[in-house]
Parts: sequence; C-alpha cells; structure tokens
Amino acid sequence: MSSIISMFSVLSPMTVLLTFAGVVLGTVVCSITGLTATMEVAVLTSCTYGTEAAKASAMLLGIFVCGVEVGSISAILLKVPGTSSAIMTTLDGYPMAQRGEGGTAIGIATISSFCGGIISCIFLILGCAKLADIAAKFGYPEYFVIALFGLCIIANTGGSLLKGLLGAFLGVFSTMVGMDTLTGITRFTLGSKSLIRGLEMVPILIGLFGVSEILNQLFDIKKNNIKHESIGKVFPGWKLLNKLKWTILRSSLIGTIVGVLPGAGGPIAAFVAYNTEQSLSKEPEKFGTGIPEGISAPESANNATVGGALVPMLALGVPGDGVTAIIMAAFAIHGFHLGPTIFSESPEIVSTVYIYTIVANIFMVTIGLIAARYFARLVNTDKTILIPIILMACVIGSYAASNNVFDVYVMIFFGVLGFLMEKVGVSTSAFVLGQVLGDLMETNFRSAFTMSQGSWSIFFRPITMVFWALTVIMVVVPQINKIVKKKKAKATDAQK
Repeated sequence: MSSIISMFSVLSPMTVLLTFAGVVLGTVVCSITGLTATMEVAVLTSCTYGTEAAKASAMLLGIFVCGVEVGSISAILLKVPGTSSAIMTTLDGYPMAQRGEGGTAIGIATISSFCGGIISCIFLILGCAKLADIAAKFGYPEYFVIALFGLCIIANTGGSLLKGLLGAFLGVFSTMVGMDTLTGITRFTLGSKSLIRGLEMVPILIGLFGVSEILNQLFDIKKNNIKHESIGKVFPGWKLLNKLKWTILRSSLIGTIVGVLPGAGGPIAAFVAYNTEQSLSKEPEKFGTGIPEGISAPESANNATVGGALVPMLALGVPGDGVTAIIMAAFAIHGFHLGPTIFSESPEIVSTVYIYTIVANIFMVTIGLIAARYFARLVNTDKTILIPIILMACVIGSYAASNNVFDVYVMIFFGVLGFLMEKVGVSTSAFVLGQVLGDLMETNFRSAFTMSQGSWSIFFRPITMVFWALTVIMVVVPQINKIVKKKKAKATDAQK
C-alpha cells in the first residue's frame, strides 16, 4: 500500500498539464505522415534542460504514448501508415473507411490502443524486474530467430506463402543497400553516393502504401467513382467492445512481451498479434476485408509495446526502442542514470514513469475519440482534391525524414514497385516487415556465427528452439487448414 501511495505522490497539476500538452503535440505533429514520435521527442528534449526531471519526462511520455496510436489515423483514412507499427492497421482499417465507417475504425483503434497501453502499464508496474531478467537472457541467436519468426508468420498471412516469402525477401534485400555496418564496405549502391547511407524507412513506407494507392485510384475508374458515405459513429459501442475483449487482451500481452525485447518494437508486435487473431478466427478469410478484429489486434499490440519498452529502460538501462533511448538521454541530462539501482536510489523517477504513462493513455483516448470525427471527414473530400493533397503529404513526409530530395525519388520508385506488387499478389506488408527486420536479422546472424566460430549449434539453444517450434507451427498449421478446406469444398461440390 505504501508503494502505491508513493507512486501517486508524484502527481502535480503542472506535471499533469505538461503530459496533456505532450499528448496534444504528439497527436497534431505525429498525424503528419513522416513526422514520428522519435523525431518530436528528440526535438523537444532540448527544451527540457531548465525543467525538473519529472516534468520533462511526463511531457515526453505523453508524446511517446500517442505517437504510436496516431499513426493509425492516416493508415485508416488514406492507406498511408503514419508509423511502421500501423502497417497492419491499413489492411482492415482502410476498407472500413471506404465503406463509410472511418469514424468507427478510428474509434476501435483508439480504444484498443488505450487498453493495450493500460494493460502493458499494469505489467510494467507488477513485473518490471522479472520481465527485464527474461529479456537479459536474449542474445544474438535469439534475436535472429525472433526476426525470422516474424518474417515467416507475415509471409503466411496472404493467399500464397511463396509470394509472401518473396515480398519478405525483397524487403530484407533492401536493407543490404548501402554501407555494411560491420565491415564498412558499400553494397548494391550502383555507384550512387546517395545510396551509401542506405534506404530510409519512411520514404519506402510512404511509397509502398501511399503512392501505390494513389496510382490505384488513378488507374481504377471504379475507385474514382466511390460514393461519399457518411462517416458513421465514432464510439464502436459496448457490444462490439465486449466482442473484442479477448482480442485486445491477447494482443496486449503479445505487445508487452515483444516490447520488453530491446529493438523488437511495435511492427513485430502488430504483425504477430494480427496473425495470431487470424489463425484463431473461425473466419480467417474475412481478415483484410475490413473487420474490427483486424484493427483491434495490431493497435492493442503496438501500443502495448510502449509499456514493454519501458521495462528494459528502467530495469537494465537498455533502451527498448528509439524513443526510450532519447528519454534515457533526457534523464541523463538531469543527472539520473537508469538501471538496476534506480529502484532504490531514485524511486520517484520510477513512480513518475509509471503514473504518467497511465495519465498519458487516459488523455490519448479522450483526445482521440473527440478528434476522430474531424479526422474522419477526410474520406468525404472529393477525389480530385484529396489525391493531390495525399501526394503533397507523401512528398513532404518523405523529404522531412532526412531533409533529402533523393528520398522523394526513393518514395516514387517504391510507389511504382508497390503498385506492381499488388497487381501480381506479392505482399507489400511482408516487404515492409522484411525491411524493418532485415538489418536486425543480418547483424545478429553474423554476430552469432562469429561468436560460435562458425558452429550452427548456437542457433539451437533452449530459447531459440521455442521460437523454431513456433515458426514451424505458425507456417505449417495454416497450410494444413487450407488443404483441409479445399478437400471439404471439393467433397461438397461432388455431392451437389
């Protein structure tokens, strides 16, 4: 009881107000494609020098919490994921918006994100030290197998496993362009100095989803003649939320666990949660057509990684992702160095992180539901006006990623590539996950192989064996189900 009272002792009106300001800033800035929570936290950290550590961290946590959720807005309305964590949200969110249910889709995403965030906070408070101990046991082989596991399950979510694997392979290959981080040798640059630094994620993401959708709109006359439907209600209703409760709980647990692993992050959590729900569903074929579970699962999971990512930051002094790395730097500026001793030396800092992560989630769901109707009005904009606006946002977002015109050309290239990939049925989602995980896979594979002096046995340790087994199950079981369904369908046709 005393520890709980100690936690709430860090509450103050000014700090709560700063958390609210962080959520508002995060909602406005991060809703612009290409501007991420990492970028905003980095910029605002320099403004916290003269403030107390608690107030500075509260505002930064507000940005962190809503920065993940806000990426779903453009993913749902424009099919342009604002963050890599929102890639899977496009699959069912955009079809719902096209049916005139954009407001409801945003409402589901917002409430699911809130639930995921709160559930992860509970685990953060109750099991921070224990979860960190588990994460500390992961080494190079474990991270390689986890990355491979993520690639295999997303490759298996489409209609064809081979096409999914092809998309994933292309994504992994794209990470090899540029300077090798381990040897310093340039690879696949074709003599271009601009490619030495590699391919940025943001223009690839915008191109594959945003520009390719613009091309679809331009080349498909039927899409250009879509009738403007009503926005629909924002709050999804208690009946639907009750139906989604197990999806939210499962996905939140997945997100928390994935978030604890340094470097794993929201994209992997969203992919795993989406695939898990599709595998458990009685009607898996409906995923990708615009169903609530397809939005709730990835949004619960990617926001749950926020609480998970704070675990290694607090307990081990190891950043869970880019944003927590910057937050750690902000604490260091104020003289606090996170790690195992922080719980005894500066418990008020730990309490600040716990409480204001929860406060930020409360503000996030409130502002998100209020603003959803205004954001959702975008889908009723005339196509002749909306398409140039989307294209302009894509160009600005790509350029803003690193203030480089070359990234705009990268966006255009991958926009055309994404358009062609969709036409032949190759998964763009698998490509993006390959791009997200490619460097993680290569670096950990080579490091593990070097550590074992060329022995493959290092990839078959107890923890890796668990993930090898899960990979086989997640790939083989859906294929068996497809074969069984085909046989049943043939038997039914034969009877007719």
